[in-house]
Amino acid sequence: MRKFAHLPISQATKAALRECKFKEMTAIQRATLPHALCGRDVLGAAKTGSGKTLAYVVPLIESLWRKKWGRQDGVGALVISPTRELAIQIFQCLTKVGARHTMSAGLLIGGKDVQEEANRVNKMNILVCTPGRLLQHMDETPMFDCVTLQMLVLDEADRMLDLGFTKTLNAIIDNLPKNRQTLLFSATQTKSVKDLARLGLKDPEYLSVHAESVHSTPPKLQQMVTTCALEKKIEVLWSFIKTHLNAKTLVFFSSCKQVKFVYEIFKRMRPGVPLQCIHGRLKQARRQGVFYNFCNAKETVLFATDVASRGLDFPSVDWVVQADCPEDVATYIHRVGRTARYTAAGKGLLMLTPGESHFMKELEVAKVPLKPIKLNPKKQSSRIQSSMQGLLSKDSDLKYLSQRAVICYLRSVYLQKNKKVFDIKSIDMDAYAFSMGLPNAPRLRFLQQGKSAGARDESDSDDDDEAEDDASDREEDEASD
Repeated sequence: MRKFAHLPISQATKAALRECKFKEMTAIQRATLPHALCGRDVLGAAKTGSGKTLAYVVPLIESLWRKKWGRQDGVGALVISPTRELAIQIFQCLTKVGARHTMSAGLLIGGKDVQEEANRVNKMNILVCTPGRLLQHMDETPMFDCVTLQMLVLDEADRMLDLGFTKTLNAIIDNLPKNRQTLLFSATQTKSVKDLARLGLKDPEYLSVHAESVHSTPPKLQQMVTTCALEKKIEVLWSFIKTHLNAKTLVFFSSCKQVKFVYEIFKRMRPGVPLQCIHGRLKQARRQGVFYNFCNAKETVLFATDVASRGLDFPSVDWVVQADCPEDVATYIHRVGRTARYTAAGKGLLMLTPGESHFMKELEVAKVPLKPIKLNPKKQSSRIQSSMQGLLSKDSDLKYLSQRAVICYLRSVYLQKNKKVFDIKSIDMDAYAFSMGLPNAPRLRFLQQGKSAGARDESDSDDDDEAEDDASDREEDEASD
């Protein structure tokens, strides 16, 4: 069975799928839907961009339709997502596929008025939420409960656990009825995901599309890697943007401060293509605006932290550039998976320093096909350094932002656990600072503190306050949702 039309589902759902131009099922959909439609619990693992959302949206809608679920029946299904942006996309997919049904659906995410949500939450049959906001309503909203719940969906479960939502998810599951159907989806199957599955699923069907694949990334994704000194990265990135002005490019950095600085400095240098940035420190309305602007643009560059790397469906991304080495293989896969979505083509470029070369071996073990490429020195701009220094000398705020970016990047390297890849001692800090327009490296208090026991607990310095901002960049502000 390869087509949605052949599934034993309602005519209303089939019609909506046709209107959305969903005809052929992807591998994860073919594997999941027969089991999920029969009411079985599912633990699904698949590549990013493989169509996981439809693999649970269709059975969710069908489950409630078969039970003739109405507004008076209460909450029949929960979908929990790690980030606000992903929750919004899931909600949009749900409303399109369920357009011909009468069930009501709501969105519970941080950044929106809690009381306004509370006034509507009891009238909803399907809720798409982030973990923190759902638990907040469970604790604070009068008369809100999920005692009639029929289905629980956990999307990007590995990411939720990475963001520190383990206790929150456990508390949510404790508030749910045991006789429900649970679908858990993840791009990677870690020990913590399996622990969560043991807690929340009953005799699940384990469905891994990875196991059938030669590679763990989409087949139409061309993946390249280049090695350059850390102090050359900003030049390489500038040259890449200047030579790809007609492309839609997503650039990943390790920290908010790097994203802010590179966005601000490049904007002043006018590369000839619209620039945007997204990170968790932006207010929800601004983040959503940037997200939609990037989706609708054909030629643009978006600088991002990992808030944009999980599950978000950006249409027609030509290039994903990872300007900083990701912390692990799973993060790499999620970042590069923002291009070559569904059945489309795309390209990825990973920029590594010589000291990070061991990461290529880790990617090889994980069945990630990488093509090493050498940079063309003629295409690199030797004037970018003087331009940056000139801009920083005239703008103290920009200079301060550069200092923060340097500190946060070095701190992120220092805190990484994989010392085969991340070695703070191998970095020429003055050369890196100079490449960022600074005369020399700023004071790195975390290195001095690391020499004495318990020094990391100190929090009375500006450097530490900012560095802690960076340490939380992977989860951005989602923990407060």
